[in-house]
Amino acid sequence: MTSQTARKTAPLDGFGGEILTPDSPGYEAARSVWNAMIDRRPALIARCRDARDVVRAVTHAAAEGLPVAIKGGGHNVAGHAVCDGGVMIDLGLMRAVQVDPDRRIAAVEGGALWRDVDRATQPHGLATPGGLISDTGVAGLTLSGGIGWLRARHGLSIDNLVSAQVVTADGRLLETSADQNPDLLWALKGGGGNFGVVTRFDFALHPFGPEVMFAAPIYAVEDGPGPIRAWRDFLAQHGDRVGSLCEFSTAGGEDFAWEHWGKRVFTLLCVYNGDAAEGEALLAPLREQGELVADFCGRMSYCEVQEAFDTLMPAGAFRCYWKARYLSDLPDGMIDLAMQYALDAPSDNSLSSLWNFGGATARVPAEATAFGDRSMGWMYSLDGVWSDARDDAANIAWSRGGWERSAVHGQHGRAYLNFPGHGEDAEALSGA
Repeated sequence: MTSQTARKTAPLDGFGGEILTPDSPGYEAARSVWNAMIDRRPALIARCRDARDVVRAVTHAAAEGLPVAIKGGGHNVAGHAVCDGGVMIDLGLMRAVQVDPDRRIAAVEGGALWRDVDRATQPHGLATPGGLISDTGVAGLTLSGGIGWLRARHGLSIDNLVSAQVVTADGRLLETSADQNPDLLWALKGGGGNFGVVTRFDFALHPFGPEVMFAAPIYAVEDGPGPIRAWRDFLAQHGDRVGSLCEFSTAGGEDFAWEHWGKRVFTLLCVYNGDAAEGEALLAPLREQGELVADFCGRMSYCEVQEAFDTLMPAGAFRCYWKARYLSDLPDGMIDLAMQYALDAPSDNSLSSLWNFGGATARVPAEATAFGDRSMGWMYSLDGVWSDARDDAANIAWSRGGWERSAVHGQHGRAYLNFPGHGEDAEALSGA
């Protein structure tokens, strides 16, 4: 080991967390992220216990001229949480959630997962908009927008971010809110993860749960687009009360009758953003649009809904390439494209989805957050998911192909930053 390398990987003075170098026990596990395609080796991993450790890690990286990556949940498909040859600031030891039920505020440390938030807030009958997979990191999802089940009534995750604590690139520890450093708070609301290391998020909470109405009627793609068109028209009337997506997948396993195994299907997934009994009645027509392959509709706890899809994509189990595009509208031609692309998926593990917007999400002015324009009515996402490296090219081509072909229906060329492929289109979309 050269003296220069030794200097760069030496322990940080006063650091209270854990320092890992390539020869440390635990280094391999710590550098791994959710997408199995990502294989990068930082020179040093700083597992921080508090904001002071983050300050020390940031100033150390700056002094040594090393690049920095920040790992919250490690769920970003492009692998932004880990870098080659630099400092990986791992917030995984910082997962505390403090709930103030009287003020309806949750103070969430930067390494928390959404399941940490949900499990802390639901005993008080409160929730804030999170994602659809409970082991997603709060930080990564929030900083690029945060699209979850509660968007119809309460907007995106960023719309509920009321303040934060941030370590900036020059090592300052700042509080940001409507009254302190408001420009920084504005940037954190959808501008991505390049404005500092967020060590605490403060979210507004809303009465919701514990029982909610979840709808998941499943239809065969081969039976045609009728149920999707009915779902689209239903949401035109009720999109201010229903967070929903139409998800294309492959039937299989004990949840399906064997005669459906291997068929491409679509699920009209909905969470009613209000009283469960009221939602059960309202969503009933979505179960009556043709012959069902399966039906997973019913009342359940909000935490059960939030964790229902975790087993689809366990961390590190699959290779992934995801793209998404906002849509101005959802015409029949876009529905037909999505159905054909679902049939053409080269992997049975791949998913694609049509997401609705509107409601509280649409009511936020474009200039209010770095997320920008809220006039998109829909989003189309393509989640390429497979296990064999020999299939990389075919699966990446499938995701990119659908993303490119949907451009004719796209809104101003914009894309959701949490589904960025491997980040290669960032420059083309930076002004969108």
